Amino acid sequence: MMAYDYSNEKIVKVNGIELATETFGDPQHPAILLIQGAGNSMISWAATICQTLANAGNYVIRYDSRDTGRSTSYEVGNPSYELRDLLADALAILEKLDIKQSHIVGLSQGSAIAQLLAINYPDRVTTITLISSTPGGPGHQATDLSPMHEGIAKIFTGEAVVPEPDWDNRESVANYLVEGERPFAGGGTFDEDWIRDTALHIFDRTVNLAAQLTNPFLLDAGTPWREQLSTITTPTLVIHGTTDPLFPLDHGEALAREIPNAKLLTLKDVGHAQLPRNVWDIVTQNIIEHVSR
Repeated sequence: MMAYDYSNEKIVKVNGIELATETFGDPQHPAILLIQGAGNSMISWAATICQTLANAGNYVIRYDSRDTGRSTSYEVGNPSYELRDLLADALAILEKLDIKQSHIVGLSQGSAIAQLLAINYPDRVTTITLISSTPGGPGHQATDLSPMHEGIAKIFTGEAVVPEPDWDNRESVANYLVEGERPFAGGGTFDEDWIRDTALHIFDRTVNLAAQLTNPFLLDAGTPWREQLSTITTPTLVIHGTTDPLFPLDHGEALAREIPNAKLLTLKDVGHAQLPRNVWDIVTQNIIEHVSR
């Protein structure tokens, strides 16, 4: 198993809560803020990805959102915050680090936050990169686009029941997390070794795992904003997998069409699960080129 170094993590107090953060690179370099998807802590952004971006002359920040990792958690099933609060948290982290403007890389729910940043705070955002995303927010109906695959829909409705693990047993919990992630590959590449390794570290460093696996999926996404995508002037890179079962490929294609001058990078045989290692090079290369422009 890959070692995990906790020594560079810092807890910052913003908006009345505590968020765990970690930085890579020189703070004098252009900033890249990485925002993960619902139910994922910052370590789902592999340290290798973060360091590669930093080595290209960037200051990279990853963090645990509310209810994930070492950040403030809430009563299971009753998160007292909304998606717009996560938007405020992202801005507050930048302010705490004295960063006036940043590149934003968001995945799934994180890319919804990136869209809102570009729409509402264009002066704070240099570029946005939207990975595994949909036009507008999760929970908003996009009836003109493909629905989520049947198996994924059953997970969200509770029809697909996976027996709970022994929450005190590290291996049992890791197995549970791996099998929970597997359907989101959509039949594409599933990097089981990487996902299992991450799952073990998730067990080690998460304050409230039940909250992490529940609360981020219950958030009110707020007023739909798809019709505002055409107002985005921030340079945009859309990255989408061909086997994404939650937001099928046409969601990424629509996003790239509706944001002016957006570029689309399609990842063959990649779903909505954590990015497999075989695409890390192409993803980081494209992000580096995008932010360098």
